[in-house]
Amino acid sequence: MGEILFLTHRVPWPPNRGDKIRAHHILRKLITYRPVHLACFADDETEAAEWCDVKGLLATVRIARRSKPNWWAGIEAIASGKPVSLTAFESAEIQNYVDDILKTRPIDCIFVFSGQMAQYIPADFSGRVIMDFADVDSAKFESYAGEGSGLMTRVNRREGRLLRDFEKQIGERADHSLFVSEAEAQLFRQRSGLDHQKVIAVGNGIDLEFYDQEKVLAAELPNGRPLIIFTGQMDYRPNVEAVISFAKEVMPKILEQHPDTRFAIVGRAPTPEVSRLDGLNGTLVIGSVDDIRCWLKAADVVVAPLRIARGIQNKVLEAMAMGKAVVASAPAAQGIAAIDGQHFHVADDAQHEAMLVCDLLSDLGKAKALGERASELIRSNYSWNKQLANIAKLCGIDEREPVEAAR
Repeated sequence: MGEILFLTHRVPWPPNRGDKIRAHHILRKLITYRPVHLACFADDETEAAEWCDVKGLLATVRIARRSKPNWWAGIEAIASGKPVSLTAFESAEIQNYVDDILKTRPIDCIFVFSGQMAQYIPADFSGRVIMDFADVDSAKFESYAGEGSGLMTRVNRREGRLLRDFEKQIGERADHSLFVSEAEAQLFRQRSGLDHQKVIAVGNGIDLEFYDQEKVLAAELPNGRPLIIFTGQMDYRPNVEAVISFAKEVMPKILEQHPDTRFAIVGRAPTPEVSRLDGLNGTLVIGSVDDIRCWLKAADVVVAPLRIARGIQNKVLEAMAMGKAVVASAPAAQGIAAIDGQHFHVADDAQHEAMLVCDLLSDLGKAKALGERASELIRSNYSWNKQLANIAKLCGIDEREPVEAAR
């Protein structure tokens, strides 16, 4: 029986942000089948030192500190003709670990999570390669280029073009390329020319036991005032743009009908431009919290007003699992097998967002019913076991084989 080498661009625990959540649950699934070796990056020593039960079940682990400044990655990218996304994650430490593991262990499958790590796939590796792109990153940079101006437009256009070529090369190299939604998978098929056998949608799931609103208490806030929340990593550009738009364009319209409404932005690492929203049009910038579920439970409405989004938004799945009424933009709603108006509301623009939120705040019984239907849908269709039911087969694993100990 062979072993698996798992490569990912972030420490895949704790599962507290979108990319880490998906990597975490895939890794947790794979270690039930085979010994798994993990190579990944940490942004700082605290992240590198985080403990998780998954770590203790791995055969070997190499966590490299990612300390290369973005400006230096940019210089390397220009000099080498590579995308910045790749030079930012170049590491002799990770490369040496990969080389050593492949020489000394019976690796017959390399599972790569995120395109940045595909640069570590050896050209002469004869085993199976599974490439989980999750989203089509090149399309994201193309979107950035299309809406910007000046130097950053040129930078994003270059990044999108080079990444697109790289993604196609890796897609051709891999046995299977995975994407988080059928829409992303179909986009990659069109861009790469690869077929349905090579390019497959494997959706995100939800930890249904964790996201059970009956198991947590709501955040303590003054009673009687409507609460809208947005959750997410608040130094991620699409999230930043979403809350700025909502606070400045949508909240004034909501306050006309519901003057006591508060809009809470809940998530770690708010940028200065996000922090400046605090106090504007009923906006509260909360920052990092110990338990996001407490804020979800306290919310009357959860919004996901992303103007640029790729794949499936975990923030939407989490809110729906908690039985909350969700108002999402069309990009944030894509890939979720839910019906607009029955399980969530999908807004066309800022004006429509305000109208939908006001309608829910005016009838909290309607909001509650929408959230209950959402929760039923997520609990029926979005468990991680259901979403990852075919992952062993894709990796060439016979589930009937006995499981070997990791160490």
